[in-house]
Order: sequence, then C-alpha cells, then structure tokens
Amino acid sequence: MNSISQDFAPPFKLIAPFFIIGGFFYIAATLAVFLFSAQDLTYMSSTVMSFTHLFLLGFVMMTIFGAMAQLVPVVLEVGHFGVELFYAIWPLLLIGTLLMVVGFLYSPAMLPYGGTVVLISMMIFVGEIFLTIKKVQKLNFVMSSVVIANTFLFFGIIFGLLMALAYAGTISIDISQMLRAHVYCVVGGYIGITIMGLSIVLVPMFTLSHSFSLIPLRVAITLLSLGVTSVIFSTLLDMEVLEYVGYFSSFLALPFYFYIIYIIYKTRPRKENDIYAISMMFAYLAMVVALCLAIVYFLFHKEEVLLASAWVLFFGFFGFMITGHIYKIIPFLVWFERFSPLVGKQKVPMLADMVPRRSSQAQVVFSGIGVVLVAFAIVLKSDALLHGGASFLFFGGVAFVRSMLYMINFK
Repeated sequence: MNSISQDFAPPFKLIAPFFIIGGFFYIAATLAVFLFSAQDLTYMSSTVMSFTHLFLLGFVMMTIFGAMAQLVPVVLEVGHFGVELFYAIWPLLLIGTLLMVVGFLYSPAMLPYGGTVVLISMMIFVGEIFLTIKKVQKLNFVMSSVVIANTFLFFGIIFGLLMALAYAGTISIDISQMLRAHVYCVVGGYIGITIMGLSIVLVPMFTLSHSFSLIPLRVAITLLSLGVTSVIFSTLLDMEVLEYVGYFSSFLALPFYFYIIYIIYKTRPRKENDIYAISMMFAYLAMVVALCLAIVYFLFHKEEVLLASAWVLFFGFFGFMITGHIYKIIPFLVWFERFSPLVGKQKVPMLADMVPRRSSQAQVVFSGIGVVLVAFAIVLKSDALLHGGASFLFFGGVAFVRSMLYMINFK
C-alpha cells in the first residue's frame, strides 16, 4: 500500500466546491433522464450528447479534479506547483459544462464557446498537475499512471473541441469518426486509467489491505493504454483493424484489474460491509454487466444494447465508484482539518460517525434500483420503466447530496 501523508494537503475549502458542485450536477443528471424517450434514443442525438456531457463533465470530471487536487501532492509528498489555480478550475469547468449542455439542447453555436472554456479549465488542470509532478525526482507507479491519464485527457479535449466546432458548422470533419477517439481518450484513457491508478491507493487505504503485488495493475494499465492508443490511430489513419485491436486490448485489461481488486478485498482485515464496500461491490458488478452488454452489441449490433452498456458503465460503475469514495474521502478530509488538532485534548468522532447512516443507505438503494430500471428501459424501449427508474435515481441523488453536505458541515 502506498504511503499517505497529509503534510502537503491543500486546505479543504479548496476541495469542497468540486464535491458540492459535482453533487448537484449528479442530481441534474438524474432529472435529465426524464427528458429521454426510450423509443427514440440514439447515441448521436442531441439529448444523449447533452446528458453525457452533463454527467461526465459536471459530476465525474468535477469530482475527480477535486480528489486529484487532494491526492496528488499527498502521494508525491510535495506541494502543488500553483494550488491557487484550482480556484479558477471549478468555475471555468462549471461555466463550460453549462454552455455545452445548453448548446447541445438548444443552440449548437454555443458549443465552440463551451468547448473552449472547458479546454481552458482542463489545460490549467493538466498543466498544474504536470508541473507538480515535475518537482518529484522519481515517480512511483501510481503517479506514472496519472501522467498517462492526463496525456490522454489532453488529446481527448482537443478531439472534443474539434467536434464542437464541427457540430456548430465552423469546420467540416467526420463527427462520428472523431467521436470514437474523443470518447476513448476521455472515458478509457483518462477516467479509466485514473480510476485504476487511484483505486490502488484509496481501496487499500480504506480497507487496510497490504502486501499485494502490483504486477496485475501494471499489466491492466499497459493494456488499456495500448488499447486507447490503437483506437486513436484507427481514427486518424482510418484503419478499422486498429479499432478492433484497441477494443480487444481494452477488454483484456479488465480481468487483470478485477483480479488485483479481488486480492485486495480478499486480504482485507476490515471485513464489515459498510456503505463504501457495498458501493464498490455494486460498481464492479456494473462494470461486468456493462462489459457483457458491450460484447452482445459487437455480436448483434443492436444500438439499444450499446446505449444500455454505456448507461450501466456511467451511472452504475462511475457513479457508484465516485459516490462510494466520497463517503470515505470527505469524512477523512474534514476529520483531519477539523478534529485532528483536538486529539488528546477532548473526545473526537470516529470517521464512521461522520457518515449519515439512513441517507447514505437510501442513496445506495434508490440509485441502485434506478440504474437497473433504466438499463431495462433502454433495452426494452419502455418509457414507463425509464421514468420510474429516473424517479428512483432522483431520490438517490437527493440523498447523496444531503449526506455529502452533512459530512462537510459535521461539527
């Protein structure tokens, strides 16, 4: 397990806006599901594109950026190159996300502006992370994965900006072809590798696991990196064989990643299944289901199966992976800043005491039911199931934000 030191951690007031804004975007994403019509869903529709950017930029990226702002200097044991830059990142990402969501729904002419603001936000983030990493003499494996992930993010947002310009009619390119490279860079290259790299720090830390080999993770990240690179070149060179080589390499990476997570959970001394453990179990199960649906899509080429796979991956895996870690990260940060100076002087709460039991359980139950119902709704093209699932998701989102605000304001 990687050593964790809080000596270089930025103040919590720097991190909190990322989590709070991400939480409200999570609720907004659940409400956006009500706009869908199960009969008319296509992956290139403006509604689906708007929802995808609302969820990935507003919730996933916003939350990951906040977690990275905290974790990178802690793992590297160096201070941020320019920690004040993070005060500019979240407002720019917020504005850019809103412009892109509105642009996809109502005015494509707004997309280049939203894409440019998002580009600036992410360039600040990527530049700051790289300059912080540059201060370290020797990188460990986790930070090497951060470098790889942020490199893919750089290319992903470039592809995304080109697509936004094409969508608005400013330039002429094949959007459907460029979409493949954009999605793979951001979802597989950045989010996927970031989750793999950070989970090998956070999961052992929260489960107290240790003494396991990192070789399966090295293999997983190498295969996923090769897969993403292959898909990018398949787009640039218009070579279909490279596309399928990339898909195969990416799928092959997952068993190695699942194996090391299994070893971590098998050897953990902390056996109780708290809200974090339950969220992780649901997330990894959702990943397996999403993978199976993707295989079915390649066999039968049914678009609704591809959409269901993406849905389970986004709300099932990414959603539960992030919300589950929030129940550990926020109490840890708040406790360290607010209560650690009081240790030995007065009674202080345990981390578990800072997690609201009822609302966190409600979030997992309602969100889990919602993910399953919407997945079936997409495959069966049922509006009744879709809106029923959206209702469960909304109440789960409200419970999540309530839990998060409770933990942030814990006295």
